[in-house]
Amino acid sequence: CMTKAEDFEAETKSRSEELKALAEAKSVIKESVGGAQDLSYGLNQVSFLQAAQSSEITSSARLAQFEAMRFVRDLAKKERSAELAQLASRMSSAIRVSSNNGVDPFAKVKGLIQDMVEKLEKEADQDSTHKAFCDKELAETTEKKSDKTGDIEKLSTQIDRMSATSAQLKEEVAALQKALAGLFSSQAEMNKLRAEEKGAFVQNKADMEQGLQGVKMALKILKKYYAKEDKDHAAGEGAGASIIGLLEVVESDFTKGVAEMSATEENALYSYDAQTKENEIEKATKDQDVKYKSREAANLDQSASESSSDRAGVQAELDAVLEYLRKMEEQCIAKA
Repeated sequence: CMTKAEDFEAETKSRSEELKALAEAKSVIKESVGGAQDLSYGLNQVSFLQAAQSSEITSSARLAQFEAMRFVRDLAKKERSAELAQLASRMSSAIRVSSNNGVDPFAKVKGLIQDMVEKLEKEADQDSTHKAFCDKELAETTEKKSDKTGDIEKLSTQIDRMSATSAQLKEEVAALQKALAGLFSSQAEMNKLRAEEKGAFVQNKADMEQGLQGVKMALKILKKYYAKEDKDHAAGEGAGASIIGLLEVVESDFTKGVAEMSATEENALYSYDAQTKENEIEKATKDQDVKYKSREAANLDQSASESSSDRAGVQAELDAVLEYLRKMEEQCIAKA
């Protein structure tokens, strides 16, 4: 835009100087050669004495004519103006033709200058209108370019942020699913061990209780036998007491063993139930996290997709603005 403005100012200054020079040339012709014009071209009837002097007068008039033509030609070279060069050429032709025909050449020259002045003024008006149009269009288009570029940057930032957040959520979901898989595997192993422990407990307890019942039965039989008061039993009473004492110890051990087995089973069951409950809570929490994070990631992906479509639309608008700006710059900004 600066180049365009500078070129326009230079062109305007040159045209102003050109108009000033043309006005000056026109004034010189009007003020300086009026007498010679009247003497050279305004005499329909002359005396013999005047006729004798006409050669000198005509020479003076022609000199003024050529001075004016040379002034315009030199100005054309100085200003490098094709229009002034063309005017000088037309002035030369007009002077030559008019002189040969005895017609006032200055009327023609003044007409040529007037035409040139009007042409330059018209071009100046057109350039001024064109400059105003260019200034307006370039300013508005540049502003649109800035707005669209800003919109694209904002959308890109939003898309990047949403994509990054979605990716982070998906990583968290993957970690949660991995943890859930581990939790499932751990619970399955716990279930297997619990089933094995319970099965062993049931079998072992049955065996212990069966043995305990057998010991109790034997004790009952022996105690009943040795409780009889007869001489046949008296001899074996000492040995019977030892056997009964041993069986009572076994009975106590079996009873204690069943109690310990039952206590161990209860503790194992309690631990299993507690851990299973924790796993259920953890699973429910992680399932909810997976659900919400997956939904949030999906929403972000959808929003990112919509924003990408919006950005593509704005990019198309920006491309159109840039193309129009390029054409306006070609039209309005002079190339070096």
